[in-house]
Amino acid sequence: MDALGFDDKRAFFRSLISGYLKSGNFNSVASSILRALKENNCKDLTFLGGETFTEIANGFVRSGWIKDLATLIIEAQKVESSKEFVLAAENSVGFGIVNACIGLGFLDKAHSIVDEMNAQGASVGLGVYTSILKAYCKEQRTAEAAQLVTEISSSGLQLDFGSYDSLIDASMTAQDFQSAFSLFRDMREARLPNLKTSYLTIMTGLVENHRPELMASFLDSVIGDPRIEIATHDWNSIIHAFCKVGRLEDARRTYHLMVFLRFEPNYQTYLSLINGYVSSEKYFSVLLLWTEVRRKGISFDHDLVDAFLYALVKGGFFDAAMQVIEKAQELKIFIDKWRHKQAFMETHKKLKLQKLRKRNFRKMEAVIAFKNWAGLNT
Repeated sequence: MDALGFDDKRAFFRSLISGYLKSGNFNSVASSILRALKENNCKDLTFLGGETFTEIANGFVRSGWIKDLATLIIEAQKVESSKEFVLAAENSVGFGIVNACIGLGFLDKAHSIVDEMNAQGASVGLGVYTSILKAYCKEQRTAEAAQLVTEISSSGLQLDFGSYDSLIDASMTAQDFQSAFSLFRDMREARLPNLKTSYLTIMTGLVENHRPELMASFLDSVIGDPRIEIATHDWNSIIHAFCKVGRLEDARRTYHLMVFLRFEPNYQTYLSLINGYVSSEKYFSVLLLWTEVRRKGISFDHDLVDAFLYALVKGGFFDAAMQVIEKAQELKIFIDKWRHKQAFMETHKKLKLQKLRKRNFRKMEAVIAFKNWAGLNT
């Protein structure tokens, strides 16, 4: 070989393969690769380098030799598995060829190679699948990635939770929510212990994309799974999102479901509901909510007291407004009277106490009490 100007067998094989490819002799390419791999001192074919694998992939694919390329990988796997040492997935011939196809932009062809290998009854290494999955995510072809994950699971292989996290993150970024749900379902069925990152990725993405109805159905599907820690703030996110888009009936139903499932609402839960009701001028709903929380005896802070009082004044429910004021005084919570005085003047400036006395004496008393508190009678 020295006479030919080659320093070693590796350079010889690279040149030999390149020559066969240029002449279109693909059968000789395959036999040369297998012969090189069978050499006693040959650990793997990484010495061929990415450039040679790219040349192989390009030649076979452009000539339509997909089936033959799959057969080559299968035969190479047989040789690789017969060696005394365990070959790293990324050093296999299959990985090198599939990766080269992806690098050339032949992603669909790479998938076709895998399909052909499966059709021939061969096993496909997880490393090969992972390369295709990463490429699908990079191109935001998340539906195909999710389908491939289903195929991987069916073949008996299992992705780790890090791979699932990356795929779900890519699906949510592409707003492909159904693929994200499908991947998370596969993740749960695979009995992976760590679901928290992917769960939070989905919930956060749905919040950011204002999809409370999907949040509610997703949350409902995972309730009871001990690996997923659902807390009040998850329900609050859904309620807040519903209120933000004006879907108050859905927000109310979610709130009641939350309570039914024994999750404890907090000040943020009630603030979201109050703000949603006020923005739609549904003040009677605030009154009903006040009646409920007053009966429960929940903890109040300044923001919650202030929100209840403002809404009840705007709605003209002065008896309840005075109850809020009494609660604030009891808890020594300071209230800015100016804001509520303005709310009264904007909404009830033309209110006639004389007429009110004839219709509802109790309400008249409550109005007078509020005006005295707010300094409107001075």
